[in-house]
Amino acid sequence: MMNRMAQIVALYRFPVKGFSQEAADELVVQDDGRIAGDRAFSFRYDDALRPRERNGLEIWSKSKGLTRMEYPSLAALRLSLDLHPGSAHGGRIRIDGPEGPLAEEELSDAGRARLSAAVTEYLRATPDGAGLDRPGRLPLHLLGDAARSRFQDSAQGFASMHSRASLGALEAAIGRPMQDHRFRSNIVIDGVAPWQEISELSRVRIGDLEFAPQEPIGRCLNTHANPETGVRDAEVLTTLTRVIGQERPTFGRFLLPLHGGGTIRVGDTVELIE
Repeated sequence: MMNRMAQIVALYRFPVKGFSQEAADELVVQDDGRIAGDRAFSFRYDDALRPRERNGLEIWSKSKGLTRMEYPSLAALRLSLDLHPGSAHGGRIRIDGPEGPLAEEELSDAGRARLSAAVTEYLRATPDGAGLDRPGRLPLHLLGDAARSRFQDSAQGFASMHSRASLGALEAAIGRPMQDHRFRSNIVIDGVAPWQEISELSRVRIGDLEFAPQEPIGRCLNTHANPETGVRDAEVLTTLTRVIGQERPTFGRFLLPLHGGGTIRVGDTVELIE
């Protein structure tokens, strides 16, 4: 058995699926593996307001709501979630566009409707807007609450992790700088060689928590879009397969806690255990 030692250098969560990241000094890993407050809200299509179920778990199909894969122009928006647990509606969401404030509303029914209308109007004015014209999509509905994280891409919740060394190797292969949040991982580590986080591992230990490594994260066209502008400016998928040599394009690793959740922090030691 060989241990590779690393350190957490950045933590992120994405309160509203498809929208901008929130950097954090610490994150709470729930017992089910999800990051608290991560993908807690989603703008869903009108015909997709209830989940499917499999083995008692909710499945919210990502194709039934706003994602950067289909609407890369979402990357140009900046979203902030301000929680007020004791208030009537639990908090506020503010969205800023390239030209300034887009909307700021309480998380009441009326406020959610106005946020949905503002995002719809913004997307209508972008090259992505035609996607909203498909049957069953409008009006959009902002679903979710801060107490639950449920809009990940699978019924089982995961935390996601990649290394700065892998990011650097991909940057070198593509020939342009890349940002962590292009890949929307929760955990970014440094101190290991490129791609070690997706090598054969038996466990990952972060601080006091132990995780079972799951499959490497298969990537989609979402990663081609610049996370600041929404412009597709990097051929990530073909670079991973044709240049890096992967059989299928993967970047980063899913993790599930082995013995319950807890708190992870920037600076925590990370052990990759083969």
